[in-house]
Amino acid sequence: MRLTTKSRYGTRLILDLGVYGDQGPVPLNDVARRQNISLKYLEKLTVKLKKAGLIRSLRGPTGGHMLAKSPGEISIGMIVRTLEGNTKITDCAEDSKDLCGVCNKAGDCLSRWVWIEASNAMFQKLDSITVEFLLQMANEKGDEPTCKTRHKSK
Repeated sequence: MRLTTKSRYGTRLILDLGVYGDQGPVPLNDVARRQNISLKYLEKLTVKLKKAGLIRSLRGPTGGHMLAKSPGEISIGMIVRTLEGNTKITDCAEDSKDLCGVCNKAGDCLSRWVWIEASNAMFQKLDSITVEFLLQMANEKGDEPTCKTRHKSK
């Protein structure tokens, strides 16, 4: 599995909402400008993130997007699963059957186990990293990893 711009930009979107959303709904065009990401692309990401319950939206002149959960309840693993649609680093590791049927060594492959374990380890790590942790880390270091750090610890 190669992490695409969906995961990377989606994480930046969520972090931006974590930073600026404490003041109220964040207009998507503001996120697009700060993050230098196409507004159209962000709109596509927000549809999936809303459906997964990670963000919520308010319409109207003062509308925008906000986190639907506290930053401590949103893991990077949740964002990646939502936006990538799969959680395995190879096609053969995706299927839970004994025989994957994907490659010419289906049912005979001793290395499939490695890809399943690597996928599990990657998501175990991604699940352990929360948006809150990243925002706190940015505050402590005084860094601006993806946006200006204005986050207040909750």
